[in-house]
Amino acid sequence: MSLLYFVLCSFGLTQILVYGKIFDKIRPTEGWTGELLSCPMCTGFWVGVFLWALNDTTELFSFDSSVTTALLLGCLSSATSYVLNVIFGDEGIRLEHTGIPRKAKINYRRWK
Repeated sequence: MSLLYFVLCSFGLTQILVYGKIFDKIRPTEGWTGELLSCPMCTGFWVGVFLWALNDTTELFSFDSSVTTALLLGCLSSATSYVLNVIFGDEGIRLEHTGIPRKAKINYRRWK
């Protein structure tokens, strides 16, 4: 259950940092930090490491304090933040057409 809390917290914090209007005035738009804070995958990694660092201050999740765990939780946060960002948008679940062409219709009358 603590892993689910971690994933939901990392997704929520990533969404706030990347898309939250409250940060529009102070969020950098250029350079390395601008690129970092515009990408849910990149921001998600550092959010995961940040949440790992808060590990001892919360009872929502409990992980060991090794650097390997920090790296793995950063990767988990990055992946889940990206996937959830692709699935969910402002209007709910995204159902976008990717533009893949359909197979050509076969005229079966010709084969009779």
